[in-house]
Amino acid sequence: MSATPVVPTGWDEIDPNWMTAALAARNPGVRVDTVTVLMRDDGTNRRARLGLTYRDGDGPTTVFVKGVDPDHRELIKMTSGLFHEPRLFAADIELPLEHPVVYASVIDEDAEDFLLVMEDLTARDADPRDALRPLTVEQAAAGVRGLARLHGKYWGERLSAPELDWVEPFEPWDGMQWAPLPAAQQRLSADTPAEVLTMGIDRLVEGIWKPYIRSLTRNPQTLLHGDPHIGNTYVLPDGRVGFLDWQVLRRGNWSLDLGYFLQGALTVEDRRAHERELLAVYRDGLGLPADELPGADEIWLHYRASVAHGLCTWLATASAGELWQRPDIALELAQRYSMAYGDLDTAAAIAEIG
Repeated sequence: MSATPVVPTGWDEIDPNWMTAALAARNPGVRVDTVTVLMRDDGTNRRARLGLTYRDGDGPTTVFVKGVDPDHRELIKMTSGLFHEPRLFAADIELPLEHPVVYASVIDEDAEDFLLVMEDLTARDADPRDALRPLTVEQAAAGVRGLARLHGKYWGERLSAPELDWVEPFEPWDGMQWAPLPAAQQRLSADTPAEVLTMGIDRLVEGIWKPYIRSLTRNPQTLLHGDPHIGNTYVLPDGRVGFLDWQVLRRGNWSLDLGYFLQGALTVEDRRAHERELLAVYRDGLGLPADELPGADEIWLHYRASVAHGLCTWLATASAGELWQRPDIALELAQRYSMAYGDLDTAAAIAEIG
């Protein structure tokens, strides 16, 4: 997919010829005339919306670009992997669920930099969601069906395709153990499970998160989005739910994607009322032969254990103040995973899966 040779060093003056080459595969015959920065929204990554005009042909009037923020390069390398998302789209791997169109994926390994040029989802009236705007049960079901299609396509031996040989297993990383956990615990609601309110960081990381994450490398494995929390989703006018930000792409047990998505995307009340039926939607959507299809009890057990990832991730994030996420969003997600931890007896599920 990459038609452009190098990552541009400055986004404020991207050469129109560079952008012409970036768009060429999906928009043959276009010649970009001007490139204008309409919006910058840097966070862990550099991000911008660019406006385009054309000398010849028709193409998108706006595009969204994403690349490495030098201030966060080491963090990304440690937690999510610097080049997973650009490699995914450079390889043009089929993803059978809703996601943004990527026009070009350019990687400079020597400079530890990349640039993705992708569609501006506002052109399709996409509605990006976050924890303060949870999904309805129907929307969550649409997201579950998408994840099931992705997982079913790359389930088991199907994951051994040569174009996926670079995808790493989902394994624990360092850094969680330094989170100032009480800063998050003291802001949780009074009805939060007592174990969550009183546990120390060593119990959270070593006793809950790492044992679950280590279980992800056992069979069956599939291709994981790796980070499908609600802040990486959007809803289209026709009800489809799409998934953004594939930087934590990994191989591993399906339960990480399914649990991390559902437990954070729904209100606590909706999750409690509908999670079993949504797990059945997932199982039905895998499209696997009977001898490969996980049983309902197996799905329920691993789903219960999967709370470990959301709980650790968002308690750590909420404890960091404004460093990584808006505090109100981080706290809301920490609260949802905390309630799920008690509701689903996650500690017992982790012990059962070993």
